[in-house]
Amino acid sequence: MRFDILTLFPALFTSVFQESIVKRALEAGQVAINVHNIRDHATDKHHITDDAPYAGGGGMVMKVEPIVLAVEQLLGADLVARQKATGHIEVPVILLTPAGRLFTQRIAREYERYGHILMICGRYEGVDERVSELVATEEISIGDYVLSGGEIPAMAIVEAVTRLVPGVLGDMRAVVEDSHASGLLEYPHYTRPAEYRGLSVPEILLSGDHAKVVRWRREQALRRTLARRPELLQSVELTEADRRFLASLVGGE
Repeated sequence: MRFDILTLFPALFTSVFQESIVKRALEAGQVAINVHNIRDHATDKHHITDDAPYAGGGGMVMKVEPIVLAVEQLLGADLVARQKATGHIEVPVILLTPAGRLFTQRIAREYERYGHILMICGRYEGVDERVSELVATEEISIGDYVLSGGEIPAMAIVEAVTRLVPGVLGDMRAVVEDSHASGLLEYPHYTRPAEYRGLSVPEILLSGDHAKVVRWRREQALRRTLARRPELLQSVELTEADRRFLASLVGGE
């Protein structure tokens, strides 16, 4: 899996990608992460990458030329033009912006299947709209809040997608059972000791009955999702047993 990231602050990524799962995936050659400084693609002698907005307004706007040139250099101008003309995406070009669609586990799975994505980190007041018109294939947001730029969203996407690359996680059950992997929040976890300050591990987890444990975990995931993120249930494939359990929870309120 290859990630290309365009940013004005490449040093922000250095330590993040040298820890934990992403570091191991890099060392194993399962992913490649290339961070590119947008200033290197500015054509003026001062390497200017932002300017005041037309018609006034607060803040500065990231210029179109350095970003478009960077994308075309990395992917090839022909591929970029072909994607925009046909809508057939070979390499997603993602503009990270609060105006984009919300990043989800489903989108992470989509990106992993491409094998190569390019992300553009916005900054300041925003990015010249012509970046979206000329090179970006979609706009993505990681939530309804304001950050200083697209760097943290890019880090989040890299980790979410990297976890899905075959072989990155030793036990693939972790991928299947992660929160949001099935559309539900994850069930509660426990480890030793079996009792702590009056709180005990549920007996069923100590029973050794695998079938009962599987059902208990499913029910706890349903219970937690209903309580904390009920809107997620609208897009989850539910069994008849799931529906009966949820009905019992609602009926017991």
